[in-house]
Amino acid sequence: MHEDMPGRRHSRSRSRREQRRRRRARRRRVVWTATGAALLAAALAAYGAATSQGEGGGESTEAKSGVSSGLAPTASPTPAPADLAPALAAVTPGLAGRGLSVALLDTTSGKWATYGGGTFDTASIVKVDILATLLLQAQDAERELTAKERTYATDMIENSDNDATSALWTVIGSATGLDAANKRLGLVETQGGGGTVWGVSQTTAEDQVRLLQSVFDAKSPLTPESRAYIRKLMHHIAPGQDWGVSAAADDPAATALKNGWLKRSLTKKWDVNSIGRIEIHGRSYFLAVLTNGHTTQEAGIRLVEEASRAAVTEIAALR
Repeated sequence: MHEDMPGRRHSRSRSRREQRRRRRARRRRVVWTATGAALLAAALAAYGAATSQGEGGGESTEAKSGVSSGLAPTASPTPAPADLAPALAAVTPGLAGRGLSVALLDTTSGKWATYGGGTFDTASIVKVDILATLLLQAQDAERELTAKERTYATDMIENSDNDATSALWTVIGSATGLDAANKRLGLVETQGGGGTVWGVSQTTAEDQVRLLQSVFDAKSPLTPESRAYIRKLMHHIAPGQDWGVSAAADDPAATALKNGWLKRSLTKKWDVNSIGRIEIHGRSYFLAVLTNGHTTQEAGIRLVEEASRAAVTEIAALR
Protein backbone atom coordinates (compact mmCIF):
# COMPACT_ATOMS: atom_id res chain seq x y z
CA MET A 1 0.00 0.00 0.00
CA HIS A 2 2.77 2.44 0.87
CA GLU A 3 4.66 1.39 -2.17
CA ASP A 4 1.72 2.33 -4.50
CA MET A 5 1.17 5.93 -3.34
CA PRO A 6 4.38 7.45 -4.82
CA GLY A 7 3.65 5.69 -8.12
CA ARG A 8 0.17 7.23 -8.32
CA ARG A 9 1.53 10.70 -7.50
CA HIS A 10 4.23 10.27 -10.15
CA SER A 11 1.61 9.11 -12.64
CA ARG A 12 -0.59 12.17 -12.01
CA SER A 13 2.43 14.44 -12.39
CA ARG A 14 3.36 12.88 -15.71
CA SER A 15 -0.26 13.23 -16.86
CA ARG A 16 -0.27 16.95 -16.07
CA ARG A 17 3.08 17.46 -17.89
CA GLU A 18 1.74 15.60 -20.91
CA GLN A 19 -1.38 17.78 -20.99
CA ARG A 20 0.76 20.95 -20.85
CA ARG A 21 2.98 19.61 -23.64
CA ARG A 22 -0.02 18.88 -25.86
CA ARG A 23 -1.49 22.37 -25.27
CA ARG A 24 1.83 23.98 -26.25
CA ALA A 25 1.99 21.80 -29.39
CA ARG A 26 -1.54 22.84 -30.43
CA ARG A 27 -0.63 26.51 -29.97
CA ARG A 28 2.49 26.06 -32.13
CA ARG A 29 0.41 24.36 -34.90
CA VAL A 30 -2.05 27.25 -34.93
CA VAL A 31 0.78 29.80 -35.22
CA TRP A 32 2.54 27.86 -37.98
CA THR A 33 -0.71 27.34 -39.91
CA ALA A 34 -1.46 31.06 -39.90
CA THR A 35 2.11 31.92 -40.89
CA GLY A 36 2.11 29.34 -43.70
CA ALA A 37 -1.15 30.66 -45.08
CA ALA A 38 0.25 34.18 -45.11
CA LEU A 39 3.41 33.05 -46.89
CA LEU A 40 1.41 31.08 -49.46
CA ALA A 41 -0.83 34.06 -50.16
CA ALA A 42 2.22 36.28 -50.63
CA ALA A 43 3.84 33.75 -52.96
CA LEU A 44 0.69 33.45 -55.07
CA ALA A 45 0.41 37.22 -55.31
CA ALA A 46 4.04 37.49 -56.42
CA TYR A 47 3.57 34.73 -59.00
CA GLY A 48 0.46 36.44 -60.37
CA ALA A 49 2.31 39.73 -60.70
CA ALA A 50 5.23 38.10 -62.47
CA THR A 51 2.94 36.25 -64.88
CA SER A 52 1.02 39.43 -65.66
CA GLN A 53 4.25 41.31 -66.34
CA GLY A 54 5.52 38.65 -68.74
CA GLU A 55 2.29 38.43 -70.73
CA GLY A 56 1.02 41.95 -70.93
CA GLY A 57 2.58 44.28 -68.40
CA GLY A 58 5.95 44.68 -70.10
CA GLU A 59 8.60 42.99 -72.17
CA SER A 60 9.34 39.37 -71.41
CA THR A 61 12.93 38.10 -71.33
CA GLU A 62 12.22 36.49 -74.69
CA ALA A 63 11.10 39.76 -76.24
CA LYS A 64 14.03 41.72 -74.86
CA SER A 65 16.60 39.19 -75.98
CA GLY A 66 15.13 38.80 -79.46
CA VAL A 67 15.01 35.02 -79.06
CA SER A 68 12.21 33.43 -81.07
CA SER A 69 9.44 31.57 -79.28
CA GLY A 70 9.48 28.86 -81.95
CA LEU A 71 5.70 29.07 -82.26
CA ALA A 72 4.40 28.50 -85.76
CA PRO A 73 2.05 30.96 -87.46
CA THR A 74 -1.59 30.06 -87.93
CA ALA A 75 -1.70 26.87 -89.99
CA SER A 76 -5.00 27.47 -91.79
CA PRO A 77 -6.88 30.45 -93.20
CA THR A 78 -9.06 32.17 -90.60
CA PRO A 79 -11.83 33.00 -91.34
CA ALA A 80 -12.77 30.55 -94.10
CA PRO A 81 -11.49 31.79 -97.47
CA ALA A 82 -13.71 33.36 -100.09
CA ASP A 83 -13.96 31.66 -103.50
CA LEU A 84 -11.92 33.30 -106.25
CA ALA A 85 -13.70 31.37 -109.01
CA PRO A 86 -16.01 34.28 -109.95
CA ALA A 87 -13.06 36.68 -110.17
CA LEU A 88 -11.12 34.21 -112.32
CA ALA A 89 -14.06 33.41 -114.60
CA ALA A 90 -12.43 35.25 -117.49
CA VAL A 91 -9.17 33.34 -117.01
CA THR A 92 -10.10 29.75 -116.25
CA PRO A 93 -11.87 28.86 -119.54
CA GLY A 94 -8.50 29.09 -121.29
CA LEU A 95 -6.73 26.62 -118.99
CA ALA A 96 -7.14 23.73 -121.43
CA GLY A 97 -5.71 21.11 -119.11
CA ARG A 98 -3.27 23.42 -117.35
CA GLY A 99 -3.31 23.53 -113.56
CA LEU A 100 -3.97 26.72 -111.57
CA SER A 101 -4.18 27.43 -107.85
CA VAL A 102 -4.32 30.87 -106.23
CA ALA A 103 -4.26 32.06 -102.61
CA LEU A 104 -4.54 35.69 -101.53
CA LEU A 105 -4.49 37.23 -98.05
CA ASP A 106 -5.41 40.82 -97.16
CA THR A 107 -2.92 41.53 -94.37
CA THR A 108 -5.06 44.35 -92.96
CA SER A 109 -8.40 42.56 -92.64
CA GLY A 110 -7.07 39.01 -92.40
CA LYS A 111 -9.47 37.89 -95.14
CA TRP A 112 -8.43 35.07 -97.46
CA ALA A 113 -9.56 34.18 -100.98
CA THR A 114 -8.55 31.03 -102.84
CA TYR A 115 -9.02 29.13 -106.07
CA GLY A 116 -8.12 25.56 -106.99
CA GLY A 117 -6.39 23.00 -104.84
CA GLY A 118 -3.95 20.15 -104.82
CA THR A 119 -0.17 20.22 -104.70
CA PHE A 120 2.21 21.65 -107.29
CA ASP A 121 5.93 21.46 -107.97
CA THR A 122 7.58 24.39 -106.25
CA ALA A 123 10.24 25.03 -108.90
CA SER A 124 12.34 27.97 -107.67
CA ILE A 125 9.84 29.47 -105.21
CA VAL A 126 11.18 26.85 -102.78
CA LYS A 127 14.30 29.02 -102.55
CA VAL A 128 12.54 31.35 -100.10
CA ASP A 129 11.70 28.31 -97.98
CA ILE A 130 15.29 27.07 -98.15
CA LEU A 131 16.60 30.45 -96.96
CA ALA A 132 14.03 30.58 -94.14
CA THR A 133 15.16 27.09 -93.08
CA LEU A 134 18.84 28.09 -93.18
CA LEU A 135 18.17 31.14 -91.00
CA LEU A 136 16.04 29.17 -88.56
CA GLN A 137 18.80 26.59 -88.17
CA ALA A 138 21.38 29.34 -87.67
CA GLN A 139 19.20 30.87 -84.97
CA ASP A 140 19.00 27.52 -83.20
CA ALA A 141 22.79 27.23 -83.32
CA GLU A 142 23.13 30.86 -82.13
CA ARG A 143 25.37 31.75 -85.05
CA GLU A 144 25.46 34.19 -87.95
CA LEU A 145 25.44 33.06 -91.56
CA THR A 146 28.92 32.64 -92.98
CA ALA A 147 30.14 34.93 -95.75
CA LYS A 148 29.82 32.02 -98.19
CA GLU A 149 26.25 31.31 -97.09
CA ARG A 150 25.32 34.95 -97.58
CA THR A 151 26.80 34.91 -101.07
CA TYR A 152 24.83 31.76 -101.87
CA ALA A 153 21.65 33.27 -100.41
CA THR A 154 21.95 36.44 -102.51
CA ASP A 155 22.56 34.48 -105.71
CA MET A 156 19.75 32.06 -104.88
CA ILE A 157 17.03 34.68 -104.27
CA GLU A 158 18.04 37.65 -106.43
CA ASN A 159 19.35 35.71 -109.43
CA SER A 160 17.62 32.34 -108.87
CA ASP A 161 21.00 30.63 -109.17
CA ASN A 162 20.58 26.85 -109.05
CA ASP A 163 24.15 25.99 -108.04
CA ALA A 164 23.91 28.27 -105.02
CA THR A 165 20.57 26.68 -104.15
CA SER A 166 21.99 23.16 -104.36
CA ALA A 167 24.81 24.18 -102.01
CA LEU A 168 22.39 25.54 -99.41
CA TRP A 169 20.05 22.56 -99.90
CA THR A 170 22.92 20.40 -98.70
CA VAL A 171 23.71 22.75 -95.80
CA ILE A 172 20.14 22.59 -94.41
CA GLY A 173 19.99 18.79 -94.62
CA SER A 174 17.95 18.61 -97.85
CA ALA A 175 14.28 17.59 -97.54
CA THR A 176 14.68 16.43 -93.92
CA GLY A 177 15.86 19.86 -92.82
CA LEU A 178 13.24 21.68 -94.90
CA ASP A 179 10.36 19.56 -93.61
CA ALA A 180 11.45 19.99 -89.98
CA ALA A 181 11.64 23.78 -90.37
CA ASN A 182 8.27 23.93 -92.13
CA LYS A 183 6.55 22.39 -89.13
CA ARG A 184 7.70 25.42 -87.15
CA LEU A 185 6.99 27.90 -89.95
CA GLY A 186 3.36 26.77 -90.16
CA LEU A 187 3.51 25.07 -93.56
CA VAL A 188 1.29 22.00 -93.37
CA GLU A 189 1.03 20.98 -97.05
CA THR A 190 4.63 21.21 -98.25
CA GLN A 191 7.12 18.38 -98.64
CA GLY A 192 10.75 18.62 -99.70
CA GLY A 193 11.88 16.94 -102.92
CA GLY A 194 13.83 13.70 -102.74
CA GLY A 195 17.60 13.61 -102.91
CA THR A 196 19.07 16.67 -104.62
CA VAL A 197 15.93 17.50 -106.61
CA TRP A 198 14.73 20.49 -104.57
CA GLY A 199 12.74 21.91 -107.53
CA VAL A 200 10.11 19.19 -107.34
CA SER A 201 9.29 19.81 -103.71
CA GLN A 202 5.51 19.79 -103.39
CA THR A 203 3.42 22.64 -102.04
CA THR A 204 0.06 24.43 -102.17
CA ALA A 205 -0.85 28.05 -102.81
CA GLU A 206 -2.16 28.44 -99.26
CA ASP A 207 1.09 27.08 -97.81
CA GLN A 208 3.06 29.61 -99.83
CA VAL A 209 0.99 32.40 -98.30
CA ARG A 210 1.77 30.89 -94.88
CA LEU A 211 5.44 31.06 -95.80
CA LEU A 212 5.04 34.74 -96.68
CA GLN A 213 3.40 35.27 -93.29
CA SER A 214 6.49 33.78 -91.63
CA VAL A 215 8.71 36.14 -93.62
CA PHE A 216 6.69 39.33 -93.07
CA ASP A 217 4.69 38.93 -89.85
CA ALA A 218 5.96 39.34 -86.30
CA LYS A 219 4.26 36.12 -85.22
CA SER A 220 7.00 33.91 -86.63
CA PRO A 221 9.79 31.66 -85.36
CA LEU A 222 12.13 33.78 -87.48
CA THR A 223 13.73 36.71 -85.68
CA PRO A 224 13.14 40.27 -86.93
CA GLU A 225 16.69 40.26 -88.33
CA SER A 226 16.12 37.02 -90.24
CA ARG A 227 12.83 38.26 -91.68
CA ALA A 228 14.38 41.57 -92.73
CA TYR A 229 17.21 39.72 -94.49
CA ILE A 230 14.83 37.60 -96.58
CA ARG A 231 12.67 40.62 -97.44
CA LYS A 232 15.70 42.64 -98.55
CA LEU A 233 16.69 39.95 -101.05
CA MET A 234 13.11 39.53 -102.30
CA HIS A 235 13.02 43.26 -103.04
CA HIS A 236 16.05 43.01 -105.36
CA ILE A 237 15.05 40.43 -107.96
CA ALA A 238 17.19 40.60 -111.09
CA PRO A 239 15.73 42.34 -114.17
CA GLY A 240 14.03 39.84 -116.42
CA GLN A 241 12.88 37.76 -113.42
CA ASP A 242 10.58 40.38 -111.91
CA TRP A 243 7.36 39.23 -113.59
CA GLY A 244 4.50 37.38 -111.88
CA VAL A 245 2.30 38.52 -108.98
CA SER A 246 3.98 41.94 -109.21
CA ALA A 247 1.74 42.58 -112.24
CA ALA A 248 -1.17 43.12 -109.85
CA ALA A 249 0.64 45.72 -107.72
CA ASP A 250 0.34 49.49 -107.99
CA ASP A 251 4.13 49.64 -108.15
CA PRO A 252 5.57 46.34 -109.42
CA ALA A 253 9.09 47.45 -108.51
CA ALA A 254 8.10 47.68 -104.83
CA THR A 255 6.95 44.04 -104.69
CA ALA A 256 8.85 41.51 -102.57
CA LEU A 257 8.94 38.64 -105.02
CA LYS A 258 10.14 35.18 -105.92
CA ASN A 259 9.27 33.33 -109.11
CA GLY A 260 9.83 29.76 -110.20
CA TRP A 261 9.88 28.03 -113.58
CA LEU A 262 10.72 24.45 -114.44
CA LYS A 263 10.43 22.36 -117.60
CA ARG A 264 9.63 18.78 -116.67
CA SER A 265 11.87 16.29 -118.46
CA LEU A 266 9.18 13.67 -119.08
CA THR A 267 6.22 15.78 -120.16
CA LYS A 268 8.22 18.69 -121.62
CA LYS A 269 5.61 20.94 -119.97
CA TRP A 270 6.40 23.96 -117.81
CA ASP A 271 5.67 24.72 -114.17
CA VAL A 272 5.45 28.48 -113.63
CA ASN A 273 4.86 29.92 -110.14
CA SER A 274 5.02 33.28 -108.40
CA ILE A 275 4.74 34.39 -104.75
CA GLY A 276 5.10 37.79 -103.15
CA ARG A 277 3.89 40.69 -101.07
CA ILE A 278 2.18 43.34 -103.18
CA GLU A 279 0.84 46.83 -102.42
CA ILE A 280 -2.51 48.01 -103.80
CA HIS A 281 -4.06 51.37 -102.81
CA GLY A 282 -1.98 51.52 -99.64
CA ARG A 283 -2.85 47.99 -98.50
CA SER A 284 -0.56 44.98 -98.57
CA TYR A 285 -1.46 41.49 -99.75
CA PHE A 286 0.27 38.12 -99.78
CA LEU A 287 -0.34 36.42 -103.10
CA ALA A 288 0.67 32.99 -104.43
CA VAL A 289 -0.13 31.72 -107.93
CA LEU A 290 0.90 28.17 -108.85
CA THR A 291 0.50 26.73 -112.36
CA ASN A 292 1.63 23.76 -114.45
CA GLY A 293 1.15 22.08 -117.83
CA HIS A 294 2.30 24.96 -120.05
CA THR A 295 3.80 24.36 -123.49
CA THR A 296 6.07 27.38 -123.01
CA GLN A 297 7.38 29.42 -120.09
CA GLU A 298 5.90 32.54 -121.66
CA ALA A 299 2.41 31.02 -121.64
CA GLY A 300 2.82 30.26 -117.95
CA ILE A 301 3.91 33.80 -117.15
CA ARG A 302 0.87 35.21 -118.97
CA LEU A 303 -1.48 32.98 -116.97
CA VAL A 304 0.18 33.88 -113.66
CA GLU A 305 -0.12 37.59 -114.33
CA GLU A 306 -3.71 37.38 -115.61
CA ALA A 307 -4.74 35.36 -112.54
CA SER A 308 -2.94 37.80 -110.22
CA ARG A 309 -4.70 40.84 -111.62
CA ALA A 310 -8.10 39.12 -111.56
CA ALA A 311 -7.65 37.84 -107.99
CA VAL A 312 -6.98 41.24 -106.43
CA THR A 313 -10.27 42.62 -107.74
CA GLU A 314 -12.11 40.02 -105.67
CA ILE A 315 -10.22 40.59 -102.43
CA ALA A 316 -10.70 44.35 -102.75
CA ALA A 317 -14.46 43.79 -102.85
CA LEU A 318 -14.32 41.86 -99.55
CA ARG A 319 -12.90 44.70 -97.47
